[in-house]
Amino acid sequence: MPASPMPEVEMQDYSPNITEPMSEAHATVSQFALKEGDSFLVADAHGNVTGNGDGFFRNDTRVLSSFVLTLGDVRPSLLSSGVSQDNLYFTAHLTNQPLPSLGSPTPQGVVHVERKRFLWEGRIFEFIRLVNYSDVTTRISLKLRFAADFRDMFEVRGETRTRRGEFHTPELSSRSAGFAYQGLDGVLRRVSIDFSQDPDELAPNHATFDVTLAARGAWQLYLEVGPCGAEPSRPRYRQAAARAWRHLRLRRQRGAWTAASGRLFQSWLDKSHADLALLTTDLPTGPYPYAGIPWFSTPFGRDAIVTSLQTLWLDPGLSRGVLAFLAEHQARETSAFYDSQPGKIMHETRKGEMASVNEVPFSRYYGGVDTTPLFVMLAGAYARRTGDRAFVDELWPSLLSAVGWIETNAGLHPHGLIAYERGETSGLANQGWKDSHDSVFHEDGSSAEGPIALVEVQGYAYRAYRDMAEMADWRGETQAAERWRGLAKTLRDTIERLFWIEDMRYYALALDGRQHPCRVRSSNPGHLLFAGAIRKKRAAAVIRQLTSRALSSGWGVRTLAVEAARFNPMSYHNGSVWPHDVALCAAGMSRYGDRDSVVRILANMFEASVHFGMRLPELFCGFERVVGEAPIAYPVACLPQAWAAGSIFMLLEACLGLHIDGRRRRLLIDRPSLPLGVDHLRIRKLPLGDRAVDLHFHRVDGRVLALVERQAGAEGVTVDVRV
Repeated sequence: MPASPMPEVEMQDYSPNITEPMSEAHATVSQFALKEGDSFLVADAHGNVTGNGDGFFRNDTRVLSSFVLTLGDVRPSLLSSGVSQDNLYFTAHLTNQPLPSLGSPTPQGVVHVERKRFLWEGRIFEFIRLVNYSDVTTRISLKLRFAADFRDMFEVRGETRTRRGEFHTPELSSRSAGFAYQGLDGVLRRVSIDFSQDPDELAPNHATFDVTLAARGAWQLYLEVGPCGAEPSRPRYRQAAARAWRHLRLRRQRGAWTAASGRLFQSWLDKSHADLALLTTDLPTGPYPYAGIPWFSTPFGRDAIVTSLQTLWLDPGLSRGVLAFLAEHQARETSAFYDSQPGKIMHETRKGEMASVNEVPFSRYYGGVDTTPLFVMLAGAYARRTGDRAFVDELWPSLLSAVGWIETNAGLHPHGLIAYERGETSGLANQGWKDSHDSVFHEDGSSAEGPIALVEVQGYAYRAYRDMAEMADWRGETQAAERWRGLAKTLRDTIERLFWIEDMRYYALALDGRQHPCRVRSSNPGHLLFAGAIRKKRAAAVIRQLTSRALSSGWGVRTLAVEAARFNPMSYHNGSVWPHDVALCAAGMSRYGDRDSVVRILANMFEASVHFGMRLPELFCGFERVVGEAPIAYPVACLPQAWAAGSIFMLLEACLGLHIDGRRRRLLIDRPSLPLGVDHLRIRKLPLGDRAVDLHFHRVDGRVLALVERQAGAEGVTVDVRV
């Protein structure tokens, strides 16, 4: 298969193709992800899929489990690889190892291999180029090995199955290999691998191209992997790339923009913004942020609500889309298998085979005790932020149903608390955000028996009652508003009476089914700060402990204090650092007036992000910070993860002391601070009702001043700045 003379380098005109640097912490993460709609691809730094937790997934099914490129049956050496800043392209630069070619031996490092790919409309588009930089003709055998195991996401995560569906015989043509699997749910799942030219050998598990590269010559191949056959070509690749770039750009243009004077801080802002755009899928109900790649690339209730709260001040449209989707999928019946009761808000939904045939309960699962009060909290925050009365009225039946579930649940508890106990053993044992089986326990390390009332969930319920009262007042329903205010006050008093442990000067993690407190110091009470559910004096005590060495690693707030019986800095929930958890705690500190702690926490998280390639992972290990060393990565953390990406925006809002009242078109900036190392910050096109304003914060003589620049039509906006 002869190659053409080396062409001029083709310039990409769709987006910048700047790859991420791999720092010491980030370098341990060897997988790179692309996502589009309900499809995503996870591959290693070479661009290969090996079947070890990676692959090309569509609707919770792995349709490509192996995809490995070799030269002469030898894996090329890696030069560099990464994902573009806008998350559109993955590019790997490789070179040959010494190998016997089809003619004379080929020395190492004379053939450059470029692999460049993106996803569009459920399909991988890939471009492979070989360039011979030697002065002699080189003959090389390029082989692509592939397989399609059609495993369900839960199988990939380790679940075992007693039986599976039927694999069809692979279908081969001159330029394609097709695979199909008939699942136990009756769905026929297909994948086709297509090439722009005929392989010299095509088998059900590989394609081989015998390439003759003239001195300084080049060869190129286009391929596609999708649900049906295609005819890959350079024009198809370029047209699809242009459409994918435009679609991604439109998602990135939603809401306000932030511009900081610090180059690295701006890089963190940009990458976080790009990750949120990547993870957000446009559903019929509006934009919805999928939780994270690879394990949680699907709609989750809790994650999406927290992500929406993090970004509400910049992009209210995301919150509206999340509220609309969750209201549409609100539980309407009782099921122990799905942990559902009328009014409850969805925990997660899956489209894979195992969920479809009820091998797992996650086709639409409601086993989250906190998602329902968080849903009401988001609705209340959205109403304040936007003044969108029409949408609140549209949501009102769902909100009444949600608060009805909260009240019903509380009515089953002897102290009127919100508690959980799973309906069946197939469901989640723990149903707060720390949903590991071992995350709720007593001081001596023994597990808490249900029903369990988590401390932070009581804070969410308190805020949900307050928000329902505020929205009811807005709608003229004063009697209902008074009742919800009364419930909020009663719950707040109960939190103080039952959860505060005087000798700890802190709140218990939870109350177990015997009403015994779990005397464990954790990050959970930081969420009480976020909800505004506790007294100021006790809030100060909580802040002191959250920022102490027992709970703060130096990179962020740990989920558990170091003296806890189950503390393990390498665990998922028992001593690690979760950026979204840190952000919620910091936002709570800001709510109670402590800007200085927020600035320090933001600085720590920013420094951590630098070590992770400007992209905070789902979580990282909670080892104490050591001067000159990077934070320690958690090996299987999702990256990117929506609420990790959104954490920077909640931290920034907490620093700025920004409060937006969309109903009154009022903007309050209360004692603003700027992140360390940032002297100027601009917020552009901040939406306020049907208008927008620009904000400019700048540091002058140790003080932070705020300048409001009204855009056309924003004359009716009231601004109050308190320095």
